[in-house]
Amino acid sequence: MIAVDSSTIIAFLQGNRSSDVDAFVAALRAGDVVLPPAALAEILSDPCLPAEHRSLVLEWPVLDISDGYWIRAAASRAKLLSLKLRARLPDTLIAQSCIDHGVGLIEHDGDFRHFAQHCGLKLA
Repeated sequence: MIAVDSSTIIAFLQGNRSSDVDAFVAALRAGDVVLPPAALAEILSDPCLPAEHRSLVLEWPVLDISDGYWIRAAASRAKLLSLKLRARLPDTLIAQSCIDHGVGLIEHDGDFRHFAQHCGLKLA
């Protein structure tokens, strides 16, 4: 399984081509795509999301939130903030879901590099 960030899914839905979108399409074809819960919420929050895109996204499995998730997410974010690194809350929640499940993350914009460097996130 491989997790996908909302930035990659949005790029895919908009028809963009990039290495992360190509990796996502390959994972999708293999049936290996899973969504972090926060990424699902980000995508479905778009009031202009076409119904067919919403239906597609809702077909993909979503990672479970395990006991202690919120505490671990707070600790990961605190670690990055203490290093004066960017750690937006949605990115923290997505990264922690992936870390907890030991799955790699396909992402589009590089916002997760600090989680990979300091918190154990695997980037795909």
